[in-house]
Amino acid sequence: MWFRSTLYGVLGVATALAGAGAKFVLPEGLATQIGADSVGNILGILAASMLTVTTFALSTMVAAYGSASTNATPRASRLLIEDTRAQGTLATFIGAFLFSIVGLIALSTGIYGDSGRLVLFGATIAVIIVITVTLLRAIEQFSRFGRLGETVDLVEQATLKSMKQRAEEPFLGATPYSGVAPSSTVDVFAADVGHVEHIDVQRLNTVAEQHQLIVYVNCQPGTFATPNRALLSVWGTLHHDQKTQLLAAFTIGGSRRIENDPRYGLVVLAEIGVRALSPAVNDPGTCITVIGSCVRLLLKWDALSSGSEAKDVQYPFVHMAQLDVDDLFEDVFAPISTDAAGSLEVNIRLQKAFAALSAGCSSTTRQAARRYADLSLERALQTLRFSQDRDKLRAIASVEHKRAKRAVVPQTVAGPN
Repeated sequence: MWFRSTLYGVLGVATALAGAGAKFVLPEGLATQIGADSVGNILGILAASMLTVTTFALSTMVAAYGSASTNATPRASRLLIEDTRAQGTLATFIGAFLFSIVGLIALSTGIYGDSGRLVLFGATIAVIIVITVTLLRAIEQFSRFGRLGETVDLVEQATLKSMKQRAEEPFLGATPYSGVAPSSTVDVFAADVGHVEHIDVQRLNTVAEQHQLIVYVNCQPGTFATPNRALLSVWGTLHHDQKTQLLAAFTIGGSRRIENDPRYGLVVLAEIGVRALSPAVNDPGTCITVIGSCVRLLLKWDALSSGSEAKDVQYPFVHMAQLDVDDLFEDVFAPISTDAAGSLEVNIRLQKAFAALSAGCSSTTRQAARRYADLSLERALQTLRFSQDRDKLRAIASVEHKRAKRAVVPQTVAGPN
């Protein structure tokens, strides 16, 4: 945000200097004919209005952050705070205010002639055009900013972006790894407590290559690290200094980030759906919307992960596993199916979602969907009190299961003899 505001301030200073020099180049009387002598009044109006608009925009953004934390989940408000569109809008307003102040100061010093005022007048008109376009965009943006539906879409888009990035490098450039290290390796435990925000695989490979080690990474971005959990296992002679160098490749913080952790995006979506089912909110429609977002993401992940193969290994001394589909399903459907066990409409949508994930997907996704469909159905049947609701859910689950099987196994049509 500060960068764009600084650019406007620099523009104001550059305009002041250019205007001071232009009075020796441009002809006298031209500025009066155009009306550039009124630039002082225009800058005064601009400075006062931009200060007011900036204060209003900032209060709107703060209110949107609070609304997202209350209606969705506090974890989603971080995405709103980091939204570059809102930051750009606010930076434009602050920058226009700085430009106006610099212009007024330059005018008060008397360094301008009539020709110099013409340069400042032209720059002011350009700034007004930028402000007008920004205001029109801000009206449309702030009308939706922080609303529940907008927040769900924002989390979905951030998760999809993270999934695409991870699908391009499913093993982060390391050697594919099943997740079970050889018995001859030595475990290296985390020195801090927190979530793994980033893994510098290149740094791990450099240290391993220098000391003739083979590193097996036992975690993923988002893993909760503790002093009794092994972040990696190392084959070779390992000394204390080398252990410190390897641990320095892990960035451990207090919270997870969606950028490097697609699972966290699914966790945030699940939290929004669970909060919508709470007695205080009682909004199953939002939970159904969240389920639809999760189905789209999981279908996209299945397509991305199935179509992407392990590329050329960039870091041969590091072994790493890819994301587990079962973990993705656990992040989403375990909390939702638990809290929605007594809601017939949500359970119907869950069965339809599992059927969609069973049809046309890879075997791992299909098995996970089938397993969670059975768990969700069993949990709902034990929770729903009305017998007709149980019969209806059981019948819909059977129909969706058969439909998914027909989509997986093509039917053979017998031709004439």
